[in-house]
Formats: sequence, structure tokens, C-alpha cells
Amino acid sequence: MTRPGDFEAGLPASAEAGSANGPGPTLADGVAEAQRLVTALQQEGLTLRLLGGLAVRLRCPSARHRSLARSYADLDFVAPKKQARPLRVALEANGYVADRRFNALHGERRLLFYDQVHQRQIDIFLSVFEMCHKLVLEPRLQLHPLTLSPADLLLTKLQIVELNAKDIQDLLALLLDFPPQETAANPGEQLDMRIVTQVCAHDWGWYTTVTDNLQRVAQEADQLLQAEEAARVRRHIEEMLRLLDQAPKSSAWKLRALVGRRLQWYELPEEVHR
Repeated sequence: MTRPGDFEAGLPASAEAGSANGPGPTLADGVAEAQRLVTALQQEGLTLRLLGGLAVRLRCPSARHRSLARSYADLDFVAPKKQARPLRVALEANGYVADRRFNALHGERRLLFYDQVHQRQIDIFLSVFEMCHKLVLEPRLQLHPLTLSPADLLLTKLQIVELNAKDIQDLLALLLDFPPQETAANPGEQLDMRIVTQVCAHDWGWYTTVTDNLQRVAQEADQLLQAEEAARVRRHIEEMLRLLDQAPKSSAWKLRALVGRRLQWYELPEEVHR
């Protein structure tokens, strides 16, 4: 699976050869454009939910923290796979140009479009977000009207085996602002650990990557945050690890645990070169 990356100047030939709709209504500000696009497509009966760094920026006041603030190059979304065809039409009508070659090769699970005016890529995952592990998202896309739920935003980051600096900044922002709830009354607004434990208790690989990354983020907190903030992150991580450890594990989880780290339990994504 390929990993989202930063837009580089110039479009691939497959995009330049595709249909262009002129400048279109796209906005320069990424957050404003994400909100505009989700609303515009909702009016056409299409579901689009923001993920990635901009979703964290939108949901987390701590993303503005002096050591957590960062740049955001692209827009990343999830949409139901069954809406892929009308979604393509709607995106072109909203000022985006399709990467026709990429979409022909990978359109069953992922679509790429470009905003030529603002030199920005839009990356759309269809029902499933997959990098190092597979995360099925479609059943939970209605938990929040604009972004993924806090638990799913966290899982999209915690599944990455080779975390980069931006991933760690996003994870720290999420863990600062969303204390884990064993049973959340509003999983669209709270970090519902039922979502996290359900994923990890059925898949030893998921569990291993998530717990490894939580431990790493706890260590990084001291480097990027003030003492009180780092302590809050560590408390939240300790609670998450406790709930993950206590959750009943499936038979498949227990069998895979017998093999352990002797067999690789993840995939490494390739960059999408743009």
C-alpha cells in the first residue's frame, strides 16, 4: 500500500491529460476547503470524511501548540467504496483533476485528484484505510459530520510502523485533547476505546504495532511538551495500554501471538510520488 506524501510542483502526465475544469471553486485554506468539499458533496448525497493531519488540526486545539504546529500539504479523505463513481464526477465538478493512470490502477481502493490552482493533492481512501495494517472505516463514517472519530484518527496514525515527525506531532495532539473513554457516550466527539480494542483484540499484528507506537509516543512527549502536558499524555497512554491488555483476545490473536515477532506482522507502504 502506498503512503500519502507531500505534493511536489507539477502534475503527473496522467493528470495533465485528464479533464480540467478551470480554476473551480477550490479554496486556498486547507481546513476551509475540506469543510466546503464535505458540505458540497453531502448536498449531493455523497459521504466524505476528512482524516490525516488536517483532521487532527480541525479537531485538536493542541495541534496549534508551538511544538506540534506543522504544515499541511494535502487533503486526505475516506468515502464509501460504493460511491466511487459519482464521487469522481463530483470532484471534477468541484475543480479537481483526476490522476487517471493512478485511478485506473488503484481505483478499487483509492483515488487521487489534484487542485492545480493551489498545488494540492486530494487523496481518497474507499471504505478502508490501509498502510501497515487494514482499517475498515465505512461502518463508522457517520460518527462525525466532517472527520473520522477520534479513535479512528488515532488508529490511522498508530498503525504506521515507521512513524515520522509529523505523525508523532499529530498523535501527541490527539492524546493531549482526547482522554481515553472505556465506553464513550459520544464516540464522534470522544476517544472511544471500544473501537480501538475491537481492532487490536482480534489481530495480534495490530495490537503489537499500536502498543509499540504508544510506548514510543510516551517517550517523545518529554522532548516536545512541557512537563505537565507530557505527564497528561503518559496518563492517557497508560490507560489505553491497560484497556488493550485487559480486552479479551480472539483465538486468531492467541495463535498469532505464539509466532510473535519471528514473522513480520505488517506491511511497509510505498510513497506516492507526485
